[in-house]
Amino acid sequence: MLIFTGIFLVMFLGLQYFKAKKGPEPAPNQQQVASTSTASPQTVVPTATATMPDQAPAAGAVAATSESTTVIENELYRITFTNRGAHVTSWILKKFKDDDRKNPLDLVNQSAALKFGYPLSLFSYDANLRNRMESALYVPSTTGKLTAPDTLSFEYSSGGLTVHKSFRFDSTYVVHAEVSVTQNGAPLSVLLAWPSGFGSQNTLPQFASGLINISQNGKDDQITAKKVVGGDTLHGPFDWAGVSDLYFAAIFLPDNPPNATLVTLHNTIDVPRNLRRPDPNQTDQAPVLGAAMGDTAGHLSIRLFAGPKSLDVLGSVHAVTGPSLEKVVSFGWWGIIAKPLFLILRFFYQHVVPNWGWSILLLTVILNLAMLPTRFQMMKSSLKMQRIQPQMDVIKAKYAKFKATDPRKQEMQREVMDLQKREGVNMFGGCLPMLIQWPLLFGFYRMLSNVIELRQAHWLWLPDLSAPDPWHILPIFVVISMFLTQFLTPSPGMDPAQQKMMAFTMPAVFGFMMWNYGSGLSLYWACGNFIGVATQLAINRSEMGREMREIAAKRAAKRTGKVINARR
Repeated sequence: MLIFTGIFLVMFLGLQYFKAKKGPEPAPNQQQVASTSTASPQTVVPTATATMPDQAPAAGAVAATSESTTVIENELYRITFTNRGAHVTSWILKKFKDDDRKNPLDLVNQSAALKFGYPLSLFSYDANLRNRMESALYVPSTTGKLTAPDTLSFEYSSGGLTVHKSFRFDSTYVVHAEVSVTQNGAPLSVLLAWPSGFGSQNTLPQFASGLINISQNGKDDQITAKKVVGGDTLHGPFDWAGVSDLYFAAIFLPDNPPNATLVTLHNTIDVPRNLRRPDPNQTDQAPVLGAAMGDTAGHLSIRLFAGPKSLDVLGSVHAVTGPSLEKVVSFGWWGIIAKPLFLILRFFYQHVVPNWGWSILLLTVILNLAMLPTRFQMMKSSLKMQRIQPQMDVIKAKYAKFKATDPRKQEMQREVMDLQKREGVNMFGGCLPMLIQWPLLFGFYRMLSNVIELRQAHWLWLPDLSAPDPWHILPIFVVISMFLTQFLTPSPGMDPAQQKMMAFTMPAVFGFMMWNYGSGLSLYWACGNFIGVATQLAINRSEMGREMREIAAKRAAKRTGKVINARR
């Protein structure tokens, strides 16, 4: 009994000793329990027994068990996020239609995004890290539907990699983003990306209109697709930078401009030549532009404008300490003319006639009426030139025997100029209307082809003033009106062969040009030409017109040796 009691005591005391060395059983993690009980069904329970469709997360990982979506919207857009990659799969602009005009425009180009990445994905120079962040299942702060203003965030942590993405939405086209990525506690520099153009790009010309837009220290620049190098890094400071096409833009505005870096993205995609009857054997390679912006400090705080290139909208969005986004709309060298023309045109649309086609016609009439004095001045100058033409012919005959390189030819030029000065003739007076008309034409072209307001704007039979006339009626009007203008304008000093060439060649060339240009430009040009025809008919019936016809008849009779009753 004593031996048995001694052995029992040794065993009992020994077990107590070893139990104290092992320590108490750890209590459950209260935070994990709370998240397990309150999280949505797709949230991962961070235990070794939880499973995912792709892989089982390690203990302590933050990841989702399945894919989910979150939709947030306001009056301007409806954005759909997926927790796989925590990026956008659809960005619907409610106030704009697609090319077929059947559905609201999706700003995400689905075919390009499937190959090159979706908006608000993360870009890294490390392809493995980029693929890992893009394929990860993030834990969203909420699922279902949200109404702006609100905030949506995504969390992911596994294998030492921790990613946080947070987005704040308001009533505008601007989204504020916060991004931080660490590896084993050390911050990584990643960039927020808009990598795959826009949903409004379907044809080769639409893709080719893509630009990289940059503003540094108040100076803006546009880089065309031909000059964009994929993966090229541009260093700040940046007021703003991003990508745009003809009518829409995605522009990043960093909260810390000095630390901002921009990566330009350039890929190619095959697009069918005929969208209505796509043929895989008849395709063109189109450039797909994108942009990504990051912060050299690691943590990224940034705003993103994603919406229409409307002057009013862009003008309301400003950089932290720099200019607004208004210069994203680029009128080029003709901006000094194009922008005022658009402001006047928009005033007519808003306050006079609520149709862009009628507004173009109204502006055309006003401009042509304003140029009437220059047209009369041109005719007066032409008449004065015709009056002194016989004297000029005498001077030219006097020096006809000398070669063009003979210094005495300069004496001829001096006598001609002295004659013109005495008679009050300005040799450039006939060019004045053209000097005004051509800049207006190019200004109209730049304006009509860059403002989103004319996209899908209809007038009578024209469904879209920014697209060519589907029936080619306006280009035909341009040809006819230009021919009538050439035919009715007196030009007795011109060689008959040259006169015929001008009468037929110029209308044909301009008609060909207008055949594929936006119908808004053809509307302006045709209307202006018909006003010119009416003006010329009135001038021809005036005393000045009759005198010009008489001079023309005398010159023709002298040239042919017989009297000609000229109509012109």
